[in-house]
Amino acid sequence: MPQITPLKNSTLIIFFGAMALILLGSGKSQKDKILVFTKTQGFVHQSIPAGKAALIKLGGEVGFQVDTTSDSNFFTPENLKEYDAVIFLNTTGDVLNIPQQTAFEEFIRAGGGFVGIHSAADTEYEWPWYGKLVGGYFKSHPHIQKAEVHVVNQSHPSTSHLPKIWEREDEWYNYKSLNPEIRVLATLDEQSYEGGENGNHHPIAWYHEYDGGRAFYTGGGHTNEAYKEPLFLEHIIKGILWAAEK
Repeated sequence: MPQITPLKNSTLIIFFGAMALILLGSGKSQKDKILVFTKTQGFVHQSIPAGKAALIKLGGEVGFQVDTTSDSNFFTPENLKEYDAVIFLNTTGDVLNIPQQTAFEEFIRAGGGFVGIHSAADTEYEWPWYGKLVGGYFKSHPHIQKAEVHVVNQSHPSTSHLPKIWEREDEWYNYKSLNPEIRVLATLDEQSYEGGENGNHHPIAWYHEYDGGRAFYTGGGHTNEAYKEPLFLEHIIKGILWAAEK
């Protein structure tokens, strides 16, 4: 069963929550529940606890309950229907069996939201439906370093607050099997760091509507420090709210 962690207030999170509600509030009837899924069958990111803590705090300030689990047995139609969106936070490898995959597909087709953070793209390589949902698969990465992120779409809630050129440090993924239907929000300038392999068009954050639901993905989030960055946290929470149609 998912873990429900008590929420704590933070001046920083209050600011993000207020901004998100002002920009995205719709008056729509809400379930106001988000599931954060963290199962790993490959590399285990040490930043998963920091990511969960940040999402729980953000959720509390914008008014939704955040449950967390690494147990794939939680993926049943009955359980998933209670949530507005499911976040794959640094998942890796083959994390869901066939019935669990079917339950998740039904959740998306019923209008559920999906958010992928960082190694959500390093997950479920043998499940083509998921590959199209997340928008692309991990190919490789260089060492952690600073790079310039070029925000190419500032009209989306998740990027409306970002500068057009956003320099930050993270582990920068190269991607393969990119879904041509994704709508790119930001790209990496491969001239600004070492090890890029996607060329002049290197997506690092995107969104799209897919199979009845909404999907948002951001390639940041490898390090513990990422979950203390105000701009990155606001990027994530606004992406979640968009995916959850809030």
